[in-house]
Amino acid sequence: MDRRSFLGAAAAGATALGSGAAFMRWQEIAPTLHYPGMAEGHFLRDRRSLPAPREAIDTDIVIFGSGIAALTAAWKLRKQGHPGALMIDGPQPFGNAAGGRSGELAYPTGAHYLPLPGPEAAHVRELLADLGIIKGGALEDKPYYDEAALLHAPHERLLFNGSWHDAVIPAEGLGADELREHQRFFAQVEQLRQARGADGRRMFAMPSALSSGDPRFDELDTLTFRGWLSRNGYRSPALLWYMDYCCRDDYGADAGKVSAWAGLHYFCSRTGQAANAGDGAWLTWPGGLQPVASAMAQVSKARRMAGTVMSVRRTAGGIEALCFTLENGAPRTFYVRARKAICAMPLHVAARVVEGIGRLGFDVHRDMPVYAPWLVANFTMKDFPHELEGAPLAWDNVVYGGRGLGYVVSTHQDIRAAPPSRTVFTSYVALNDRSPQDARRWMQSATAGEIVELAAADLKAAYGWKFAACVERADITLRGHAMAVPAPGFRANAGARALREADGPILFAHGDLSGFSLFEEASWWGYRAAGLALA
Repeated sequence: MDRRSFLGAAAAGATALGSGAAFMRWQEIAPTLHYPGMAEGHFLRDRRSLPAPREAIDTDIVIFGSGIAALTAAWKLRKQGHPGALMIDGPQPFGNAAGGRSGELAYPTGAHYLPLPGPEAAHVRELLADLGIIKGGALEDKPYYDEAALLHAPHERLLFNGSWHDAVIPAEGLGADELREHQRFFAQVEQLRQARGADGRRMFAMPSALSSGDPRFDELDTLTFRGWLSRNGYRSPALLWYMDYCCRDDYGADAGKVSAWAGLHYFCSRTGQAANAGDGAWLTWPGGLQPVASAMAQVSKARRMAGTVMSVRRTAGGIEALCFTLENGAPRTFYVRARKAICAMPLHVAARVVEGIGRLGFDVHRDMPVYAPWLVANFTMKDFPHELEGAPLAWDNVVYGGRGLGYVVSTHQDIRAAPPSRTVFTSYVALNDRSPQDARRWMQSATAGEIVELAAADLKAAYGWKFAACVERADITLRGHAMAVPAPGFRANAGARALREADGPILFAHGDLSGFSLFEEASWWGYRAAGLALA
């Protein structure tokens, strides 16, 4: 592995250190790179030959995958009286909700927060109540949440014009015209948040399946969010940067590639409130969503097995699936036979493994979404770097104009008498500056030094060379197909609609059925698939 400096341009910092000890320490730290699912994915892509299956497993309901959709389905099945589904984990347990550890410190390797669910997301409230995260009033306007899970202050800050500012959208240092434009945008967002169609449903709901079907709103899915902003006279550089940032954060692509409907959904759909927190509060844990996923697995009592599904086909009695595991690169195979199968996997995987998916209405060439690549870097810190002036270190720390999406602090939620001596800074980067295909090629060909340099770009902007002296280790997770991008036309995707409506031996459950990757969306389809499986 290339043992380059995290920040190749830090040579000037060596002189400032007096002795070269800290700089040499920086040079000796080699990041550990993780590519979850890549080996299994390439095995599927290349359709390599497999040895004969060693066993056949018979069960009533099998769930392929172990992400939020799969876990919700398993939890709901158990709650409805099913004795317990068989869950084939897939290439990475918990998928985009996975996490890791560095000694006693937990950190996310995927998603790291959950907004308060609104009344339309009753399925999420039901789940959170069962997990003990909602302590009371789950069906009321303002449930009471576990204080440990509610995001502690300070929530977020922005590095702008050389200093830290409270909140992520710039407010200081802008002209009066720009500020008025910002106010106009958020006033328009508030109007759209309240808008309803002729069917009585809100224009933008979470889950999106409960949004209004009024055709008056269809035009928003025919143009990009950037095009909508231009049409409505929004020109402020700071506002347009923020719109790009939000789209990259939720969708992995900028406002020029995301549907206007999806861009507005980010701002207008979330209406959750809490009896013990302000509006717009978030839920988070040191390990991101991994503790939630682990708790879901425990309460579901599903029987979990390592493995990745290779093919699923219908039979007279239900389904038969060929699955495999890779042991030191060598495949081991087994069959699963079941009455029902819930395919809780991305559409690009389902298209490869579900035999006859075209007969269900999904056209691979017409209906396949574009997938955004991401990397998530966890820097274990033996000390906290010196901060610039302005707002104090927050949970979420964003750099204006940065290459990444900022970084979160894993120990922020800890309740301590004094600050911890060690922590983890988790930085997120959406590789939207190039095509997804080029980004995936770069992920495979780039050296460890090149990858970590990109991962640490925002941290370099915040701390310069001083950051290096605080780093103990680095773990970087690269996800080549992290999330589906809701490009213009995604709401009219006929193939996704056909799979949403499938009601046979093979059922589907994944955030891709909505067209974008969010906890509430994935959970909705898992919840619904469980009901269909029992019916």
